[in-house]
Amino acid sequence: MLKKTIKYTDYNGVEHTEAFYFNLSKAELTEMELSEKGGFGEMLQGIVAADEHTKLVPIIKDIIFKAYGEKSEDGKRFIKSPELSTAFSQTEAYSELFMEIATDAELSAAFVNGIIPVDVKEQVEAAATK
Repeated sequence: MLKKTIKYTDYNGVEHTEAFYFNLSKAELTEMELSEKGGFGEMLQGIVAADEHTKLVPIIKDIIFKAYGEKSEDGKRFIKSPELSTAFSQTEAYSELFMEIATDAELSAAFVNGIIPVDVKEQVEAAATK
């Protein structure tokens, strides 16, 4: 889970610094991977290799929306819904995050690494070193 602190100015001109939470579960990652022929990761690599960066914009947006949620007070649930994602997308915090991810490859990689479960990240890293 990624706790991302975002500084933004709201539509009343008031500056805020607020923490937002993002996470993809193993089930969500598996669903994403199986939803694309050859796998989600391979599809992304193909887009980057073909220098078709315009195709990344909707994917970035989709990943943010799939990962955004709110932790329950007891920490047992990470609550996600289309309504929560839509509400977040209507803030300048979303705009700041989107621009950061869309324009900086290192920050984009850090975001993705932060939203995937630690054990999945370790498995990917182990497979990459083989």
